[in-house]
Amino acid sequence: MKYDFAVIGANGMQGKIASRDLLERGYSVLLCALDIFGIENLLASHQGKAAYARIDLRDIRTLRDTLIASPAETIVNCAMDDYNIDVTRLALELGMNYLDLDAMIPMMEEQEKLHSEFERKGIIAILGCGSTPGINNVMVSHVAPRFDTIHTVDLGFAWNSNMEVFIPPFSIDAIMYEFAEPAFIYRNGEYVKVFPTDPTGIEHEYMGIGKQATRYTEHTEHHSIVNFLKDKGIKNVAVYSSFPDHSHQVISTLLDTGFLSKEHITVDGQKVRPLEAAIEILRRRPMPKGYTEKENLWVKVYGQKDGKEHVEEMDCMAYTIPGWEDATCNVDTGFPISIGAQMIKNKEIDSTGVFSPEAIIPPEPFFKHLGDHQLEIYDNGKRIN
Repeated sequence: MKYDFAVIGANGMQGKIASRDLLERGYSVLLCALDIFGIENLLASHQGKAAYARIDLRDIRTLRDTLIASPAETIVNCAMDDYNIDVTRLALELGMNYLDLDAMIPMMEEQEKLHSEFERKGIIAILGCGSTPGINNVMVSHVAPRFDTIHTVDLGFAWNSNMEVFIPPFSIDAIMYEFAEPAFIYRNGEYVKVFPTDPTGIEHEYMGIGKQATRYTEHTEHHSIVNFLKDKGIKNVAVYSSFPDHSHQVISTLLDTGFLSKEHITVDGQKVRPLEAAIEILRRRPMPKGYTEKENLWVKVYGQKDGKEHVEEMDCMAYTIPGWEDATCNVDTGFPISIGAQMIKNKEIDSTGVFSPEAIIPPEPFFKHLGDHQLEIYDNGKRIN
């Protein structure tokens, strides 16, 4: 059977959201993962539309053989970004469209080098099609035409929950990276190394959240938005993350005690990485009854219009959605990659090559789809979807 989509990492936090959304909207999906934990219900309730394939990205040949035997039009890559370049090259080899959630900038640059080859094959890759990067990038492209020049883009996320318990707000490997790694932000026209613990000087009152401490965060927006706005004179791009105190404390403890290390250790004669063990433990943690979250994805753009200083602000608000309680506000990452894949399928995006979201996703239809998924887009405080 040929599938509409092959979701890689289908039983992960974002993979489950994207897979369920695609299936509930009538598409056929090949669910690719190491095991079926967490997706048993999707397989049971969508027989004839959903199938499971065991894959291990440490052996890319496994995935290659799987996709040759059960081809799909588009790869929706929701797995750890360690293997993004391998999966992108595989999509190119097999003539499949491709989307992912994010990667480190050096890997993204390697993916971008494949642009002309994707063009020749008549296929498309969209890199970083989640919340941020993803929704935030498209909000930047939405307001960019309102400026003659743009000198600064600040963007990020803030979230909170109704209970002070630790539920991973997104993939724990991504959290580890954002908390531990220095960020190369764009400042005064140059890339500057900063650390997550450096003072940011940012005091935002986040829509729906209130004030939270901010951290510099290494993200691909530092690369893609600089490229996108180079003709506007961009000088500064920085990405910030904000966590509630109770979550911040738990993550810091996990990092400090080595539970999120990628270094192998030996346990009972078996080599394991603490990070992989932590991922498996945390994804099995039950959701407390009545637990809800809300998240604000925000963008502030500064520049000039008609010789005067000009500022534009956009926000996306995400909440725990009834019927999607286990997904919490991660819907704002899992839904966009599903929406992007559907827009390619339905020719709402009909280009070829390798792109970041701000360069290729049309804002208005994208925002409408987000609204259909109960994600709220605000343009200078006014909801537009």
